[in-house]
Amino acid sequence: MNSAILALNVREIAKLVGEALTSRIALIVYSAIILVIIVALVVRVVISERRNAAELKGFEDASKENIENEAVGKAKKELGTKINGLEKQLKELSVSQSAAFRGVAAEREEESEAEEGSRFYMLTEIDKAYETYERPDYDETITLSEICEEFRNFAAGELKLYYEIEDIRRFIGALAVTKLIILQGMSGTGKTSLAYAFGEFLENKTVVVPIQPMWKERTDLVGYYNEFTRKFNETTLLYKMYEANYNEEIYVTVLDEMNIARVEYYFAEFLSLLEIPNPEGRNLDVVADKRADDPKLLQANGKLRLPTNMWFVGTANNDDSTFSISDKVYDRAMVLNLDNKATPFDAKGSSKKISSTHLNELMRQAEREYAMSDRNRRRLKKLDEYMISTFHITFGNRIMKQITAYVPVLVACGGTETEALDDILSRKVFRKLESKNPVYVKQMADGVCAYIDELFGEDKLPLCKETIRLIEQNV
Repeated sequence: MNSAILALNVREIAKLVGEALTSRIALIVYSAIILVIIVALVVRVVISERRNAAELKGFEDASKENIENEAVGKAKKELGTKINGLEKQLKELSVSQSAAFRGVAAEREEESEAEEGSRFYMLTEIDKAYETYERPDYDETITLSEICEEFRNFAAGELKLYYEIEDIRRFIGALAVTKLIILQGMSGTGKTSLAYAFGEFLENKTVVVPIQPMWKERTDLVGYYNEFTRKFNETTLLYKMYEANYNEEIYVTVLDEMNIARVEYYFAEFLSLLEIPNPEGRNLDVVADKRADDPKLLQANGKLRLPTNMWFVGTANNDDSTFSISDKVYDRAMVLNLDNKATPFDAKGSSKKISSTHLNELMRQAEREYAMSDRNRRRLKKLDEYMISTFHITFGNRIMKQITAYVPVLVACGGTETEALDDILSRKVFRKLESKNPVYVKQMADGVCAYIDELFGEDKLPLCKETIRLIEQNV
């Protein structure tokens, strides 16, 4: 019975399943499933084809790139070989052209130098001129006092320039002290004219160098080598310095308005060289070397000896357009104040031909004959001790040397020993009080003047006392 029931159930289930599988809904489901399968197959085929196409294209591109790279590499190699060959040819050509150019340049330079001559045109012209030089007849008998008198009369009679005899003596005496003289004073008192007149009196014209405000170095005075023109820009001062080394003339160079620029800048090398005791060691740098066609007197190291027969005379004004002159310059120079115009007078005088050799001999002779007295040496020692203790000012070796050189020459020119001391002490020692505390100087002025009278005699040093009183009034 159980078997019959089970068989019945199986047949029913099979019947139901058969009906379900053959029903309309089942057919629709079958159709949908088949459609999905077809779409999936189509999509898969499309994707596969695209992938294959992409892979094929990539392979083709890679093959094409490899072919192109191989072609480019081969072309580069061939081009590199050609370039190397061209570079080699160009290098060989360049070397040959460079050698040819150097040869042509050397030939042109030699031709140019042969045509243009030395880089120092004016100095080589002096060499040529002095090949036939004959020493002129100098006046070897004139004395220092006669030089002062004759010069004063010549300036008045020939040039209508009038000076006090004391100023002339101081100027000549200053020549024995140093190669740098500074003339100070009001405009129109004849500072530049004095130096100019002295050159006319000696028949050797004075060189006037107008100082420019922008000057800062020695090349502004002596010139410089121009790399473009391959010539040295020579100045009149360099010309005269070179010429002075050939003869015994007395040369005077005026540095007109010397403090319109800083003297310590453009004249620094000269200041240092003039301090060297041995004149043979005073050599000024001109160029860095010497060439075969350079001037004869130019040394092997391109230096030129400062002539011993040349003096520099600077004119100085004190106003807003100028710089103050430092103690360094004042200490190395001899200062003359031209504050007053001399009264015109009638005189007749003539120029004189005086050699620097004779002038130097007259100065040495004056030192022997009119050496400063022991009494005044003791006075100077006491005055030095007083100034040290009162103002911390000392004469120093330089000032003492200048005093011992100046005093005998001024005496030989017609002055007195006291006058000479009064002049140089006022310029060299008491001028230094300007840099001290003005209030203290004013307080001590009466005492200093009294000590001067006690030491040298009443009113024996009027210029020194005047200097002190001027400082006192300016407080």
